[in-house]
Amino acid sequence: MNTAETPVLADYCIDVARRARAASMALGLLGTEVKNRWLVKSVEFLVERSEKVLAANQRDLANAPGYGLDSAAIDRLRLTDARIADIASALRQIASLPDPVGEVIDGNRRPNGLEITKVRVPLGVVFFIYESRPNVTADAAAICIKSGNAVILRGGKEAIHSSQAIIECLQEAAEATGLPQDSVQFIETTDRDAVGHLLKLDQFIDVAIPRGGEGLIRRVTNEARMPVIKHFDGNCHIFVDQQANFEMALRIIENSKCQRMGVCNALESLLVHRKIANEFLPELNAKLASYPIELRGCENTRRIIPTAKAATEEDWGKEYLGPILSVMVVDSLDEAIEHINRYGSKHTDAIITNDLAASRRFTASIDSAAVVVNASTRFNDGGEFGFGAEIGISTDKFHARGPCGLRELTTYKYIVQGDGQIRT
Repeated sequence: MNTAETPVLADYCIDVARRARAASMALGLLGTEVKNRWLVKSVEFLVERSEKVLAANQRDLANAPGYGLDSAAIDRLRLTDARIADIASALRQIASLPDPVGEVIDGNRRPNGLEITKVRVPLGVVFFIYESRPNVTADAAAICIKSGNAVILRGGKEAIHSSQAIIECLQEAAEATGLPQDSVQFIETTDRDAVGHLLKLDQFIDVAIPRGGEGLIRRVTNEARMPVIKHFDGNCHIFVDQQANFEMALRIIENSKCQRMGVCNALESLLVHRKIANEFLPELNAKLASYPIELRGCENTRRIIPTAKAATEEDWGKEYLGPILSVMVVDSLDEAIEHINRYGSKHTDAIITNDLAASRRFTASIDSAAVVVNASTRFNDGGEFGFGAEIGISTDKFHARGPCGLRELTTYKYIVQGDGQIRT
């Protein structure tokens, strides 16, 4: 529906939600082959029309300075041929994954003969709110549809033209493959009140998923009448233990921090064991000098690296999303664990060590969605976990935690089969 034809924004939002609910009921009856055909056709349209998508993205990039976007946000906004190829690859991988809908999770036969089966089913209607990540438009739609959910997409104004161009491909693919047309809907108005209206429609929408800055996520959490799957930020840590291999540690830190700084699984805070700090930190400083990375350190860090700035209390809990890294020297594994559990965001935290006992203690003690041993924090990602893509990385504990792929967008119901039993 064209919002220009809708006299009242609230009525428009109700209409979108009603149609999504109807589409979700039809989706629940579709077989895997229809959903996979839609995914394959969507890839075809995205590839065929990549020039149109890139042209739309250029319009968004041209407007970016007017929205006050920094370099990290502009990087998240930017589409390239390679990134469109990555979107296509993610959709193909989702098509190749098993359909979770209808999966039998558990079952038993009761002494009275009742057959009780626990079966995986879609959540229903997903309201997905996100900011300047146009590639997320395709990822989110693909995951929702493959898991049997209708989706209402509300992208940020910064990526409005890019998202619209992608949505056109997805909706035309739906028409071409017999997918219910309202399975994928995009809120084209940039009026912020639309989000508020939709968050009240819990009679039609089953779950809201915000993906973006802390302000957006707090707003959705405060206003939503339906459950919310969220993460506020990604203050990711690496602890370099006294038994770490230096070459491995430097390579992992460089990748975790510098491969893409503006993403939620990038390294933001580094802890180094005191027993190796005098030797390791100068090597780290040299490794990161070419980027360059601004180091903000504790007193011991600044003694070893005089060019490091003094870290404040705020720095230990900060998600920079840019070329800044906080560094603290700690006396022990226990101090590292205490620091991470105090200042971390429960997203991704890693240890680099050759001590098996230390790694086991760390993984058991850190309360985060992903705890990594001797690898980059950048691996906490739906694609890297084999999910094809993700609709977000949840730092909640209910209903889902970590990368949210197909199974995380399902729930279950019990099917009870009898032959005349009654309860006495």
